[in-house]
Amino acid sequence: MEPCSVSLGQFMSISYFYSHMRTKGNTSLFIATRLAFTGDKSFTRIILGIAIVGLAISTAVMILSSAIISGFKNEVHEKIFGFWGHVHVADAGVTRNFDLRPMDVSPDLISKLKSVKTDDFATSDESIKGTIQSLFQTNEQYAAVTQVYPYIIMPCLLENKRDLLAGLFKGLSDDFNWKNLQRFMVAGHPPSGNHLEAQIVISKIIANKLSLKVGDRLIVSFVKDNARLRRALTISGVYNTGLEEYDERFVLGSSELLRSVLGWDENQYSGLELFAAPHTDIPALNEFIYAEILPSSMYCETIFEKFPNIFEWLNLQDINERVILQLMGLVAIINLTTVLLILILERTRMVGVLKALGASNWAIRKIFLYHAAYILLTGLLAGNFLGLGIAWLQKTTGWIKLDETNYYLSVAPIHINFWQIVLINLIAFLACMITMILPSFIVSRITP
Repeated sequence: MEPCSVSLGQFMSISYFYSHMRTKGNTSLFIATRLAFTGDKSFTRIILGIAIVGLAISTAVMILSSAIISGFKNEVHEKIFGFWGHVHVADAGVTRNFDLRPMDVSPDLISKLKSVKTDDFATSDESIKGTIQSLFQTNEQYAAVTQVYPYIIMPCLLENKRDLLAGLFKGLSDDFNWKNLQRFMVAGHPPSGNHLEAQIVISKIIANKLSLKVGDRLIVSFVKDNARLRRALTISGVYNTGLEEYDERFVLGSSELLRSVLGWDENQYSGLELFAAPHTDIPALNEFIYAEILPSSMYCETIFEKFPNIFEWLNLQDINERVILQLMGLVAIINLTTVLLILILERTRMVGVLKALGASNWAIRKIFLYHAAYILLTGLLAGNFLGLGIAWLQKTTGWIKLDETNYYLSVAPIHINFWQIVLINLIAFLACMITMILPSFIVSRITP
């Protein structure tokens, strides 16, 4: 090893300084702070700058991936729930999704469904008893079901002067809250006024295929008992959910029209849509309704069971998120490890002098660990500003576009979860610092 060229006066000064600091404060932290904020313009400073930039980019990527995937799942969930509800009730004898089999829906049944409270089906830990349970237990109950709407779905043919298109007519009850679908309207408005049965809402895809617009007349044909029944309806609005497999088929109108075509009674429908309150356990709610409320002639299923392919695909996004976070975390660890080794090798003479003055290996290792912590905190802080800044820009301008045909959304959505961001930063900091302990052992191999 190259001898350390330190004069006797410098050595005595360093010796006095080190002895003084040992009695007055944290020597390792003080030296690390001086190293971190020194004005040295050496090659090491360039390496440190590159390390901070790398850490910032890794952190920004982790924050953005988490925000985009979380926003993507929330948006697609909201689209499906807004269009279909959370739980479907149908006749137990239905063998296909759109079988035309009447189901008697009494006002008493709807009232019972709306009266379901969260405490009716919420599970509790029986092992928690006594004083601890009383501190957190509340007698307040919350409505689990916010809305219940009957509907009828019937196959139909949509035709204009030149084209013919097969579809599904979804008839909604007069008390249906069209605000659930208002966010999907791209033109016109939902059916309103005194002649609801004469109005229809079609999708943007169907409107383009048939060259139709709001205010045009559309001939809708139904088949009953081998007879073709035609109805001329006025297009009051055009919707677009981005769920192509549904937008291609469904038109929305009044259930009164379908009831007159089918000859059903006033309280007969093909199913019920239940909208649950936020943060409700949907599978538990579904099981409670089936076991405690519905008659044996009916059954119910969650929207997750009705359309499993979409939700399984959404769950796969969690795997993508974990892979991205792990890869970026690994990049950050490798980056910081390399920098720490460079710092130690560059300060070999300083390590020798400190050992000659009686410093322990652990005290010297702490100097470099503190220095690495400064670099890591700077990179994390810069990465948070970068990641949250890009997220804010995307949320306000929507400059990152998506193929709506494949992703159900035209713009990459952003959902910032504060605690998720805190967790990413905390795990990244702890993982990097724990990993830094191993390369810091190189200090023990340096002798005075």
